[in-house]
Amino acid sequence: MTIAHLLEDFGMKTLVEPAAPAVSEELIEEQRLASFENGYSAGWDDAVAAKDQENIRISAELASSLEDLNFTYQEAQSQLLDSLDPMFKVLTSAVLPDAMAASFGHHIVDQLAGMAKGQTDQPMQIVVSPGEGAAVRSLLPEKFSVPVTVREDSVLSPGQAYLSVGSSECEINCDALLESIQDSIEAFTYHAKKDSHYG
Repeated sequence: MTIAHLLEDFGMKTLVEPAAPAVSEELIEEQRLASFENGYSAGWDDAVAAKDQENIRISAELASSLEDLNFTYQEAQSQLLDSLDPMFKVLTSAVLPDAMAASFGHHIVDQLAGMAKGQTDQPMQIVVSPGEGAAVRSLLPEKFSVPVTVREDSVLSPGQAYLSVGSSECEINCDALLESIQDSIEAFTYHAKKDSHYG
């Protein structure tokens, strides 16, 4: 016999709850599947939302970069045109006129030789501005079978000449050519600047 009945019991008395009705395994499995589906759907929705946010962020950064790039390109193009403008002016006001003046006589002789092909028995004439006749005469080769007449006309300005071989005529006008080049350069720079301002 024990003495447990003599000692006082200080332990908590636990009440025994009535047993809950038994839950079937099928119901537990259905609840597990439903919980899995809900968790999977919630995770999928979070992933799709995160991907959409990332796409929006990347698109915004790309658009910003393209705008910066476009602005930088327009800025570079404008600076390039501004730096080329003085060079074009020097080219058309000094370099090209000097080069044309230096090669004017050679150009006349080359043009005359081209016109004379097949017409070697026709009279040939060169009309130049006053003071250019001697320079042109010195460049004429002896190979022409028909003598070439060189005369000066006060109506013509320097850099201007008329050539004739038989009934064929040709005009050489360096000033008109330079003016055409200047107009082309001005039109190019005008349109390029206009395009860079309006994109």
